[in-house]
Amino acid sequence: MIPLRDVVPSRTTPVVTMTLIALNTLVFLYQSTLSARADQAFVNAFGLIPADASLATLVSAMFVHGGFLHFAGNMLYLWIFGDNVEDRLGHGRYLLFYLLCGAAAAAGQIVPDPSSHIPMVGASGAIAGVLGAYFVLYPHSRVLTLFPFPLMLIEVPAVILLGLWFLMNLVSGIGSIGEMNMGGIAFWAHAAGFAAGAAGCFLLRRPERLDVEWWSPDR
Repeated sequence: MIPLRDVVPSRTTPVVTMTLIALNTLVFLYQSTLSARADQAFVNAFGLIPADASLATLVSAMFVHGGFLHFAGNMLYLWIFGDNVEDRLGHGRYLLFYLLCGAAAAAGQIVPDPSSHIPMVGASGAIAGVLGAYFVLYPHSRVLTLFPFPLMLIEVPAVILLGLWFLMNLVSGIGSIGEMNMGGIAFWAHAAGFAAGAAGCFLLRRPERLDVEWWSPDR
């Protein structure tokens, strides 16, 4: 399933979301100019290595990606869902929320295997937090989704789309126990980020922006 857009209009310009996408794009374009060896050195330097974690690499790892599909998928989800979460939280709180979700996601992946020397990279954990917040804040939203097989477009309730996304990562994370040192997708980071976002949005949302004027039961 490939989400294309949601049905919730943003009432403010999502300047933080656009800035995050721009920064991720600049870093990815820079990585694209590197040789395979230089890119691996870049990942090792700026990725988050559980056995040698630091605050600096915790942040820098959120802007480094392991390939085009990794980058493109993350930015697509951030663009579709980030603007509405930013609208509900406000720009400053949203940026804090994004970074905290990224930290929670990293902790979710580090705790099961703190001695790992495999670099963790990508905005997936922080974006998972955005998805968790969207799941809670916009329960009536729908997402226009492309199904490749069979090829069709359909509006899927956001709670179903994002709920399935979370369950898939949770089940995959459980299935990956014992294989943490093999690298691959950081399922535990995704699940932890989603859970942190779902809980954290209650603390950081702005009460004066609770009304969702776009939705009515007959829509």
